[in-house]
Amino acid sequence: MGARPDLRRLLALMRSEFRGIGTAGLLVVTASALGLAQPLLAGAVIDRVRTGGALAGLVAVLLGLFAAQTVVDTLGRYLLERAGENVVLRLRRQLVGHLLRLRITVLERHRIGDLITRATNDTAALRDAVNRSLVEIAVGVLTVGGATVLMLRIDPVLFLAVLGVFAVAGLGVTAALDRIRSAGEQAQTAVGSFAADLERGLTAVRTIRVSGVEEAESAGIVASAQAARRAGIRGARLGAAAAPVTQLAASGSFLLVLVLGGARVADGSLALGDLIALLLYATYLVMPLGNLLDGLTTLKRAMGALQRIDDCLAWDAEPAEPAAAAKVHRAPAGAPVLEFRDVAFSYGERPALRGISFALAPGTRTAVVGPSGAGKSTILSLICRLYEPDHGSIHYVGHADLTLRQSRSLLALVEQDPVVLHGTLRDNLTLSGEVTPEALDRALRQVNLHQLVDRLPQGIDTPVGEHGALLSGGERQRLAIARALLSRPALLLLDEPTSGLDTENEIAVMAGLRALPENTAVLVVAHRLSTVRDADRILVVDDGRLVAAGDHDELVRTSRRYRLLLGEQTDSRINGRVDSEPSLTTPPGAPQ
Repeated sequence: MGARPDLRRLLALMRSEFRGIGTAGLLVVTASALGLAQPLLAGAVIDRVRTGGALAGLVAVLLGLFAAQTVVDTLGRYLLERAGENVVLRLRRQLVGHLLRLRITVLERHRIGDLITRATNDTAALRDAVNRSLVEIAVGVLTVGGATVLMLRIDPVLFLAVLGVFAVAGLGVTAALDRIRSAGEQAQTAVGSFAADLERGLTAVRTIRVSGVEEAESAGIVASAQAARRAGIRGARLGAAAAPVTQLAASGSFLLVLVLGGARVADGSLALGDLIALLLYATYLVMPLGNLLDGLTTLKRAMGALQRIDDCLAWDAEPAEPAAAAKVHRAPAGAPVLEFRDVAFSYGERPALRGISFALAPGTRTAVVGPSGAGKSTILSLICRLYEPDHGSIHYVGHADLTLRQSRSLLALVEQDPVVLHGTLRDNLTLSGEVTPEALDRALRQVNLHQLVDRLPQGIDTPVGEHGALLSGGERQRLAIARALLSRPALLLLDEPTSGLDTENEIAVMAGLRALPENTAVLVVAHRLSTVRDADRILVVDDGRLVAAGDHDELVRTSRRYRLLLGEQTDSRINGRVDSEPSLTTPPGAPQ
């Protein structure tokens, strides 16, 4: 956690809206000043009634002041609300950009629901500080100050009595404000935990229902909601304890003015009109002081929310790069599309890769095989630069110094659990940019999805549901492959591309991959023998090391580790003449 933000940090966020906030503040303050003039006029009206003077002019001015106050105050508060929304939009834009660029190692330590809460609830708390707190504080100070000056002018003795009442109340309120800030920060954190638990449950809702653990999962989420309730109640208790103190002080001051002022009117030391004005000012102190307290309370809570936002913005993120910076210089003649040179990487204290070296030539298909935990997925993560090597270097089209965006502009990745975004089939296929109808049709045919699209009432504009819930597993996988093909990458990365496909669709997808442009290299992590046996080269990885490399026939002859991965199959199986497809991660001796 970084340094606790102060008022200067909040003002810095508002800098771009200072003109609008200043105009709005001036209008609200003007409305407050118009309100301060009304008790004096009301007192003057009472005196005119007693003396029989003309009333029409004073009453007209009083009504005019009231109408003007209403109009000016309404306009000022609208401008404040608009400025607050502008500040929140700017902060949310900054947060979203930062969250989407957070290092993978940072994202792995935090829950998605809590991150979402920081961009929603916490920024909303800051909006309240902008459009309510600061101006309410300013108006409250002005109104209380103005009422103080006018009450002093009318009767210093009565004012000192009122001041004593409010001084006692102020001590209690001041003591509660710091605790309110701490409670507000805890409440926002608790709400973030609740949102994270709810997001977890909704994401895994199918598994939860099939496992019959709805009650247990619901109980866990409700427990988070209860924790958020406790934190909220603590903050409400502090705020509730402070508010009545102010109200009692205002009521007490009103009664004090009424009693003492009435006595002074009786002995002739105070005019009745002045007493009415004093009573109105004592009443006027109730709302401004209540607003002042509410503004301070909201401000303290907002500072707690700002602490969580600043913590998030301080987390390590990838550097922002403009899209124009993605252009890659021409590769040296004969340079491989990708080359690992003695690459080592560890997850903390756990080594994942140990001195891996290999190269991928343009137009070749390379498969990576190995047991679970051997380092296959880590290789893909390093190629995508989700992590950086601890040792060694990775060269892209002959360059070792490309930026993140430049490196990734050469790649397309199809993950083992295919990512399908909420939207339509077209939205998912054109994620990397607009493509021609001909290219869309070609990609759909390459993965055997064209028949599905032809059957759908809305065709390619059919919604796919949240996370592609309206598609089958195989359809999601083929959609992800088609999306990758449309980006026409220099290097296509496939993590178990056919694991969710039946035989017919697997044949279609593999045929589509063979029809890639001749300069596109393919790297596939696979377990199915049919996926790897036609590869130009197979890399066998075990315990983070590259233990063998060659084509299928060569590895069957020379690599015991590869034969063990095949499960010590018979010669007929090794040559692919099998009814069921063996797995390259099957333990030795296990039944197929």
